[in-house]
Amino acid sequence: MRWSDLDAYGHVNNARFLTLYEEARVALMFSGGRAWGVGSFADGVLIHRHEVDYLRPVDYRMGRSTADQAPTVRIELWIEQVRPSRFTVAYEMFDGDLLVSRARSVLVPFDLEQGRPRRLTETERAFLLPYVRPADAAEA
Repeated sequence: MRWSDLDAYGHVNNARFLTLYEEARVALMFSGGRAWGVGSFADGVLIHRHEVDYLRPVDYRMGRSTADQAPTVRIELWIEQVRPSRFTVAYEMFDGDLLVSRARSVLVPFDLEQGRPRRLTETERAFLLPYVRPADAAEA
């Protein structure tokens, strides 16, 4: 977390939650995807929808930071659904052991040259499928 993430109440601003979720999603899709041999997500994928549940505020307590490291949160993410032309990323954000937020993002592969959505390739599907977590396991 950064000092600039705070709102007037000293809590992480609700819009910054989306930025934190984005950083986790980008690490999976771009860094993880490239390591797995899938670079096509970096060529075009758009957010179709975000859904965020804010369960508790996250503050920037100075007692949690050191000279070398700012306070942190942990984000766990998985793929909730894969369809031919979209997929859903689900997330949970933790402040220590405390669950502070849940979210979902529906993403659509996009052909930037053609300016239109496209279907997932078989390679992209193969990359995403090991991250799929059944809905009943996600709510347990």
